[in-house]
Amino acid sequence: MPETHSCGCSDNEPDTLNQPSCCCQPPPLQSSEKPSITADQNVHWISGTIDTSIGSIPQITTKLNFKDVLGGWKVRWGIGRMNYKITPGLYGVGNPDQDSPILVSCNYKLSFDALRKELSGLNVWILVIDTRGINVWCAAGKGTFGTKEIVARLAQTRLSEMVSHRKIILPQLGAAGVKAQAVFKESEFRIIYGPVRASDIKTFLEADMIATDSMRTVSFTFYDRLVLTPIELVGTIKQSLMIFGVLLLLNFVIKEPFDQLDVGAYISAVLIGCVLTPVLLPFIPGRAFAFKGWLLGLLGTLAIIAANQEQFNVGVSLIGLFGYLLTFPAIAAYYAMNFTGSSTFVSCSGVQKEMRIAVPGLFFSIVAGVLLLLVRHLV
Repeated sequence: MPETHSCGCSDNEPDTLNQPSCCCQPPPLQSSEKPSITADQNVHWISGTIDTSIGSIPQITTKLNFKDVLGGWKVRWGIGRMNYKITPGLYGVGNPDQDSPILVSCNYKLSFDALRKELSGLNVWILVIDTRGINVWCAAGKGTFGTKEIVARLAQTRLSEMVSHRKIILPQLGAAGVKAQAVFKESEFRIIYGPVRASDIKTFLEADMIATDSMRTVSFTFYDRLVLTPIELVGTIKQSLMIFGVLLLLNFVIKEPFDQLDVGAYISAVLIGCVLTPVLLPFIPGRAFAFKGWLLGLLGTLAIIAANQEQFNVGVSLIGLFGYLLTFPAIAAYYAMNFTGSSTFVSCSGVQKEMRIAVPGLFFSIVAGVLLLLVRHLV
């Protein structure tokens, strides 16, 4: 599984990925458009060209260099993420000919790199379709990895004139957005679904395109969850800066300033919701992400209270205690719930149902808790 994003898309996309234009189907190829068989050749991962009966096709390398690795690291942290894409078109790996397999991928470069690095020693074509720079799974859910775009790109690249067969291999995670019968009817190309993970593509091809059960199984390992947490943290920066700014202004006018304990409790809640809950996801009781985050948030808040019990034991400090218990577990739950868009554990309908139930409760809890904390610091 190249990136592990669900069709819920946060991206965090994430998609888990708040890009309104991605929700629209790509426009079909118009008769006035000039067919294009080549893609941008002015990039470091294109090593040459492959001469074919209808023109030259860019030949790409399968080895990722430092620039590729750095680019992948940056988008994991949300840097340039919405523009990390390549030019759609047809590419070749090795020395493909008219009998070589055709792999279909998206133009999100992180996905494209995850595929090409597994193709060393193979002779294949890669048809890159325009998903607006969104990964396969999220694009399938949004409709940009879809039937119309595949059919249009097959026509633009004139693949039917290049190859002797009529088969294209799609990633299994793109199946939700594609109608195989419609693609065959409009292009005469038959769709074969490849494995979930790009690392299995070589074995899949060697086995005459027969997938094993493990190739069809979507895993969501510790590492898969861990690599998605940076983008979750980056998403909290703007809100956190606003909160710290408000606290700083309040400290000029209130009797008892907000201190390191309050800031530490907030940062703890954010880390619990954005990092600890995703990493420990399968081991936390319950099914709802909001509940999982709230439970860990409650444990974290109780630990902070226990470590600073002298400040929460008498008088007006009891107000602060209840303020903590209402505010910080709910903050952790809110950020944990955001991870549903990056998870393979839920469906789109499940995400919507959880949000309808959890959001009002979390909102009330946070508002009530913040009011109590303000009272504590004002009195």
